[in-house]
Amino acid sequence: MDAALGEVAGIAGSGSAKRRAEALHGLFARATEDEQYFLFRLLTGELRQGALEGVMIDAIAAAAEVPGEAVRRAFMLSGQLPVTAQAAVTGGEAALGAFRLRLGRPLRPMLASPAESLDEAIRELPAAIVEYKMDGARVQVHRVGDQVRVYTRTLREITGNVGELVELVRALPCESVVLDGETLALTDDGRPRPFQETMSRFGSTRDEQVRALLLRPYFFDCLHLDGMDLLDAPLRERNAALRSVAGEHLIPGQTEPADPSAILDSALAAGHEGVMVKSLDSVYAAGRRGRAWLKVKPVHTLDLVVLAAEWGHGRRTGYLSNLHLGARDPDGGPPIMVGKTFKGLTDELLAWQTKTFQEIESRRDNWTVYVRPELVVEIELDGAQVSSRYPGGVALRFARVVRYRPDKDPGEADTIDAVRATLKG
Repeated sequence: MDAALGEVAGIAGSGSAKRRAEALHGLFARATEDEQYFLFRLLTGELRQGALEGVMIDAIAAAAEVPGEAVRRAFMLSGQLPVTAQAAVTGGEAALGAFRLRLGRPLRPMLASPAESLDEAIRELPAAIVEYKMDGARVQVHRVGDQVRVYTRTLREITGNVGELVELVRALPCESVVLDGETLALTDDGRPRPFQETMSRFGSTRDEQVRALLLRPYFFDCLHLDGMDLLDAPLRERNAALRSVAGEHLIPGQTEPADPSAILDSALAAGHEGVMVKSLDSVYAAGRRGRAWLKVKPVHTLDLVVLAAEWGHGRRTGYLSNLHLGARDPDGGPPIMVGKTFKGLTDELLAWQTKTFQEIESRRDNWTVYVRPELVVEIELDGAQVSSRYPGGVALRFARVVRYRPDKDPGEADTIDAVRATLKG
C-alpha cells in the first residue's frame, strides 16, 4: 500500500489525473472488501477508527522504537502529528530532537486536569500560583518585530479576525514573544459575555454587531521572550517573564496566596468559572493533561431523560452511543431536548444501553434509535448556553454521563427551568 500511494503521489505532468486514477484503481482491485473499506476512509480522512491522539503518539513511539516523551515533545513543537510521525519513522530520536520552537508556528497548548476541590489542589501543589479560570477562548500569540499572528486552541490562525489583539500585542514592550492566554468579550460592566459570543469573533462574518464586540486578552504564560525560549523553564521563571511584558493584560491571580479561597470567591463573583492551580516548578508540557495544572470550578449535575441514542463509530461500531437528552417540561408536556453526549460511557454501559434501549424502542431511522422516555441519567456539565438548535432554546456544555438513576422515574428529572438556571453569562 505504501509503495502504491508513493507512486500516486509521484505522478505529475500531462495526463496525471488519469494515471493517478488508474494507479488507485489497481490498488483497490487487489484489496479485499474489508481492505477497500479501510483504504477509502483512510484516503478521504474519514477513517474514524476511534484512536485518541495520545494512543497515536504511543503507537508512533512503538513503531519507530523511540521514547514516547520524544514524540510528545516533537508533536508539541510541530503541531502536526503526520509530520511528527514521519520524523520518528525516518530519522528516529535524533530527528524528533531537531524540532524547536519557531516563531510564527503555533505550539500545542498545555492542558489542565480537574481537581475535586480547591483544598485538594493546594494539597497536591503546595508551591503554586492560583489564577482565575475564565470561560473564554484560548489564544496563542506570536510576535516578531511588528509581525503578529494569533492562533486558536486548535492551532487555527485567526489573525485577520482579531485586529484589536494584534494591535495590543504589537504595542507590548518587547521585540519577540510567544504568549498563551484567554480572550473574552465583556459586557459594559466588565463581566464575561456568553462563550459563543466570544467565539463568534473568530469566524468570518459581516454582522456589524459581532464585529463590534471587542475582545480583551488575559495572558497566563510566556513561552518565548526576546530571543529566549522558555518552554523548559519552570513556571516561576516563565511567570516573571510574563509579568515583565504583559502589564495590565496579565490574568488575575497570586503566587502562593495566603487565602486561595478568596481568589476563587473573587473569580466566581466576577462571573468566571473558577480557578487554576499551577505548580511553580512545572515546565510547559503541551498537549497533555498532567497534574501540574489543576482546574477547580463548581460542578453542575442534572438528572435528565434519555430520548434516543445514535449508533457509534470506530471502536463503538455496533453500540448505541451518543445520547439524546431531555429535561422535564414543568407544564406536563413531553421532555424537552437540551443536548447530546457520548462522553463518560464505559464499555459496560455501552453494552447495557444497546440492549436496553432496543427493548424500549419506539422507532428508529438509519442512525438513531428513539426510546420511550423511561430512563433517567445523571449528567455532569459546565452549564448551559443559549442555542436555537434545541426546542428549549438552550444547549448543554461539556456534558458527561455520571451514572444512570434507576431510583428515579422521569417525573423526578430536572426541569427545563433547572437547565436554564445554569446558563453562562
